[in-house]
Amino acid sequence: MIILAAALLHAIWNAIVKTAGDRTLTLGLVAFGHVIPAGVMIMILPLPAPESFGYVALSTCIHFVYYYTLGQAYRHGDLSVVYPIARGIVPALVSLWAMLFVGEVLPFWAWFGIGLIGFGIQMSSWSALRQGVGGAALGFAVATGVCISAYSLVDGVGVRLSGNTLSYWAWGAFLQVFIAAFIGVRRWSVLPSLSKRTWALGLTGGLVSMIAYGLVLYAKNFAPLGAVSALRETSVIFAALIGFIVLGEGNWVRRMLAAIFMVAGVSFIGMNV
Repeated sequence: MIILAAALLHAIWNAIVKTAGDRTLTLGLVAFGHVIPAGVMIMILPLPAPESFGYVALSTCIHFVYYYTLGQAYRHGDLSVVYPIARGIVPALVSLWAMLFVGEVLPFWAWFGIGLIGFGIQMSSWSALRQGVGGAALGFAVATGVCISAYSLVDGVGVRLSGNTLSYWAWGAFLQVFIAAFIGVRRWSVLPSLSKRTWALGLTGGLVSMIAYGLVLYAKNFAPLGAVSALRETSVIFAALIGFIVLGEGNWVRRMLAAIFMVAGVSFIGMNV
């Protein structure tokens, strides 16, 4: 239930970004939305173990690239197409990284589940590929998935070394101040004219994103990294529903079928790792 709640929250904040008029600035506000509550937390919590400091820093760097690729993906493609592709490849990549670097080896049926996820990805993006459009959206969505898999592994190892999940979570969130500052400096001239709605959407998205990832970090303390990432990808169902119901994105039958294949794959992975 913890990871399913995180999946729903993750789909919600991605929908917030997708609906924003200026997605780059909104992503900057999302990053800033992490910083405010995290700043309070780090003042009252102990430091995480020194062994985890490097992982927090590396995760921050990867998140920097992640925000860029995510923003570009939503600039070029629909939520219910981009999101399943970006999230759908994560279980395979995290499982591969975990096998190579952490020693977590998946059984055959888990890899079968990964195959189902790959099939679902093809189904969800087939229309765009067939029409010869959506290449940029596809490329940035895949790059986003690679970034997600990278910081998932880094944070999975880092939080286990930290000795304090809340402290690791707080510092990882607080260091997104560098991402927020970078975007803020580059778009400084636009900030005074931002509407209250944009500020509210961005900061709300940041808070939702922070809570979602905190739940995932907690789960990584006692579950295999591949299993956590796989279960988290049930968010593709929530994203497909949000894309159709809230954003009015069409082809909902095909996208829902694709999401079902991916969730079936997630289930195989979750039951066999």
